Amino acid sequence: MLVIAAIVYTIATRPQAPDPTGAEGALPGTRTNTHVFDEVGPDAPTLVEFLDFECEACGAVYPVIEQLREDYAGQINYAFRYYPIPSHLNSMNAALAVEAAAQQDRAEDMYNKMFQTQASWGEQQVSKADLFRSFAEELGLDMAAYDQTVADPATKTRIEEDFAEGQAMGVQGTPTFFLDGERLELNSLADLTNALDRAIEE
Repeated sequence: MLVIAAIVYTIATRPQAPDPTGAEGALPGTRTNTHVFDEVGPDAPTLVEFLDFECEACGAVYPVIEQLREDYAGQINYAFRYYPIPSHLNSMNAALAVEAAAQQDRAEDMYNKMFQTQASWGEQQVSKADLFRSFAEELGLDMAAYDQTVADPATKTRIEEDFAEGQAMGVQGTPTFFLDGERLELNSLADLTNALDRAIEE
């Protein structure tokens, strides 16, 4: 049985207050701008993952989560929120690329691209923004719109708001999961599936 990676990256930055103007989403643990990939409705359990696209533990758990999403299709909501760890040089660049793709309704495609290629660009001390732009080209995005979104300070602010709210919710490393707004303590895949099964039964 696959076991969720226990690697935890600690964050040295000071917690910041979440944006008071951000509107809460319809699903627990989300905002109105949160990207929900599997949306069943507010009556179903909601799993939210705070992640960093450069985080090795997030990369390790990615195929597990993809399988879980398939296994629980139609039974749970799944959403992700940005938590780019400052010590990872390309984590913000990756998040900007995903958010720019999201503005063209291609968030999940870029999300998959980041994790599927992470081994080739992660943990490097040079910017990979050009590589991420090439991903956008491969996806057939409107590149003028992509470039504009990546360069727009509001895009970075939107990502930083997720990070700040994550800190306020007790996120200390990635990946961190919340089920119906409650942070989960996970040591194995069974811990997660058991929590989901209980939430579905309830």
